[in-house]
Amino acid sequence: MRAIPILAPALAATLVASGAAAEPWPDGAANRPDITPAFAQQTEAQAVVTSPAPTLGQVADGLDTPWAIDVLPGDAGYLVTERGGTLRHVARDGTLSAPIAGVPEVVAERQGGLLDLALAPDFAQSRALYLTFSAPEPGGQSATAAIRATLSPDLSSLGDVTEIFRQTPPASTPGHYGSRIVPLPDGTVAITTGDRMRHAARAQDPGTAYGAVIRMRPDGSAPPDNPFVGQSNALPTLYSYGHRNLQGAALDGDGRLWTLEHGPAGGDELNLIAPGGNYGWPVASYGVNYNGAEIGDGRSAHAPDFTPPRYYWDPVIAPGGMVVYNGAMFPEWRGDILAAGLIAQAVVRLDLQGDSVMAEERLAEGVGRVRDVAIDHDGAILFVTDEGAASRLMRLAR
Repeated sequence: MRAIPILAPALAATLVASGAAAEPWPDGAANRPDITPAFAQQTEAQAVVTSPAPTLGQVADGLDTPWAIDVLPGDAGYLVTERGGTLRHVARDGTLSAPIAGVPEVVAERQGGLLDLALAPDFAQSRALYLTFSAPEPGGQSATAAIRATLSPDLSSLGDVTEIFRQTPPASTPGHYGSRIVPLPDGTVAITTGDRMRHAARAQDPGTAYGAVIRMRPDGSAPPDNPFVGQSNALPTLYSYGHRNLQGAALDGDGRLWTLEHGPAGGDELNLIAPGGNYGWPVASYGVNYNGAEIGDGRSAHAPDFTPPRYYWDPVIAPGGMVVYNGAMFPEWRGDILAAGLIAQAVVRLDLQGDSVMAEERLAEGVGRVRDVAIDHDGAILFVTDEGAASRLMRLAR
């Protein structure tokens, strides 16, 4: 790993422009400039810059379109998924392993492939982990799926591979798969899905797993306290719906589940997930179609029918993975959201106070398309870039 200089021990967030306390991050013109936010702090929080800036270093290069990263216990390094279908171990010195055996077959087409990765909470004892991916279906179709497996002690192979989730019905469009998987404090897991691009209306159908947060036990069964259990028109594993393409999900210090979803042109959303919530897609949106046409009848207001996002972006950041910071290296950031930004080409820090975003910062801006974020044991920020065969694992440190 490249040496990372040590900065002064104190950092402070300052406004982007002196005297411009309410100025948002300067990222371009809005696609829907006529929108009235539902409440204060719902969008365009004041821009801040941490000074001195954290130091950017490279851990590894030569990754091929990575999608997710997780940190192994102790000094064991990291696991990274590559969208083409490869799971790799990355040592702390940046050495990449050969492909780890036992990964299921994936549809590596457009947005599809091997996607998210999460260690089970008891990984140190069980060696259990979860993977999500686009699974092949008959007739050239595919579906978001998830497995639970165990990683061999020598980090070379997966065993006990068990599929626990598969999106229904499958679709032919190779896009908008979601998909993050997050172990929850009560022992269940949350899986996010997308609307599969040409099937947006299904995000309003609780009988499908489209544009949804799914909550299940580790064996794939539905917990009896899920909000739709017992309803004949809904999946028993459904937890929330009305989402577009959920590519970020993380827990805060209170165990609340936050998600990030891609909007169309404008309207990326940060949502606080409530059981049974309907988040409005594709009826309500803060964005427009890519050709400039309205979404549906052009409705932006979510209330009273739908749950509004806690924050939205216009123009978009194109969010990837996210974490809620809980490390020791940047104590002033504890409780803040760190989001991967593909179009933003940055790690986007949101100063989160309660359920409101009070300020926004773009860290390592211009580094490339940032796909996922993780926190190392020492509190440094790890992220992977999505740059084809030239993708990298990077580190932000004090």
